Order: sequence, then structure tokens, then C-alpha cells
Amino acid sequence: MCLGQHTIEWVPLALKMSEWVRFATENDGYQRHLRRMSHMTKPVFAYLLLSEHPYGREMLRQIISEGFVPAIVITEDSAIGDEEREKFLARISGNPVAPTVSAQLAELESVGISVPHVTVPIHNSDEVMPHIEDLELDLIVFGGTRIIRGDILEHPSDGVINCHPGLLPDCRGSASPAWSVYHDIPIGSSTHFCDNGIDTGELLMRREFPVKRGMTYEDLCYHTLVLAGVLMKEALLAWEEGRWDEMRRPQGESAHPTFRNAPEEVLEVVCQKLADQTYAHYVD
Repeated sequence: MCLGQHTIEWVPLALKMSEWVRFATENDGYQRHLRRMSHMTKPVFAYLLLSEHPYGREMLRQIISEGFVPAIVITEDSAIGDEEREKFLARISGNPVAPTVSAQLAELESVGISVPHVTVPIHNSDEVMPHIEDLELDLIVFGGTRIIRGDILEHPSDGVINCHPGLLPDCRGSASPAWSVYHDIPIGSSTHFCDNGIDTGELLMRREFPVKRGMTYEDLCYHTLVLAGVLMKEALLAWEEGRWDEMRRPQGESAHPTFRNAPEEVLEVVCQKLADQTYAHYVD
């Protein structure tokens, strides 16, 4: 299996934190964003993610960089969550990982911003609603979760949004970069509203990623992860500017089914196509 040829490279936490703090404080950027918060309307939102999942860590870094600080962070700590985190770390091996959620919240605390961080065994209504039912939330932001349905989706006034590491509606479901290469679908990320389907809610934004020859499957997983964080940040900026009504639109139909996790034989084809450079959507 192609992933077996790679090992996960952990960046020391102190180094990751120092890099993040440097990014946040250069040109007084982070403090500038915090000052902007007192003059502009920011959404009140809850942020949900699987425990220390790299997808959610990157997205949190991106949105905090523009001053979008959650009213509460709700982490699912579960065996399935742990399995998903480790699978995703393997998918992006050899690429940098954002600071942990705990480290990012500690950095906020150091500048006087305290964000409640609670842990639940599963992101369902019974476990999550007691933590948010008394909060007047504009939004809930999913930062890498399992499929969530029920009362959670109805609670915030302006909806629940997610960023999917695939181009919707063409590539719904799991392992989008793999299935995109396998079926020669363009690769990218999409920000959308969440309904009771799987990646079927109205679109806010979608953006193709420029795939270059020589990129690996791990590179594609990493770059769609980063792009998803960027699109979520841009979507929150658009909310702040009151542009969502003009942006939201139905997805339309897909020529493909909703994909499940890619089995080993599919990943072998994907890695071979990338090695042979036969994927149909290279930009070079």
C-alpha cells in the first residue's frame, strides 16, 4: 500500500507553537484582529471537531487568524475519533500539522480570551445540546466530525456550516482526494450548509486546487485540508460582510455516488496514477 512507504513526521510542539505565535504576532497581525473584533460584528459560533484531528486544528488556526474566536469548542473523544485522526495523519504524512487545539486555546488565554472547551463521547444532540442550548448562536462550524444530524442542525440562527475536502456536488463522502484521482474529478474543497444528508446542503463556496505533476496522494490530502481552512475563514468573512444570501446556492446533482472510505486497492490505483502522471487534471 502506498501509504506504507511514508512515516508520520511529528513536528515538536514547542516549534509548532513558536511558528504559530510568530505568524500571529508579525506586524501586530493577531492583536490587530483582536482589536477589530470590538468594532465589527463577528458571528457567535460553536466549533465542533474530533479530538485533535489535524483537519480541525488547521481550520481553527485559519479562522482565529482573522479574529473568529469560537464561543465554545466541543471535542468528541472517542475510539472512532482516534481512528479517524490517525488515518488522516497518515494521509498527510510528510506535511506540517497545525498546533493542537489545546495549544491554540492556551495562546488565546494568554492574551485574555478564555474559550470554554468541553469533551463529549459523541457529537449527537443528547451530548452536545446541553452545552449550547442556552447560547444564542449564529452558527455552528464543523471542523472535521462524523456525520451529525438532529437538533444540533436546527439550533443556530444562521445554520451549520462545514468545509468538505472535495468539490461538491461531484465528490461527496469520504476520501475525496483519492476518489477524485481515481475517477478523474477535479480536486478542491467546498464550504456548504449542513442538512440531514451527506455533503448535500447548499453551497457557499467551492475552489479547485491546482494539482501539479509530481504531487503525491499525501500532498493532495494536505493541500485540500489547508484549502478547506482557508475557505471556512473566507466564508466567515463573507458572513461578517452580509453576503451569504447572494452566495448560497443549491448544489445540483452529481454523476457519482456518495463515496465511502477508499479501500487499499483503490489507493494503489490512485498512487500509481499520480506516479505515472496520468491523472486528467494537472495544471502543468
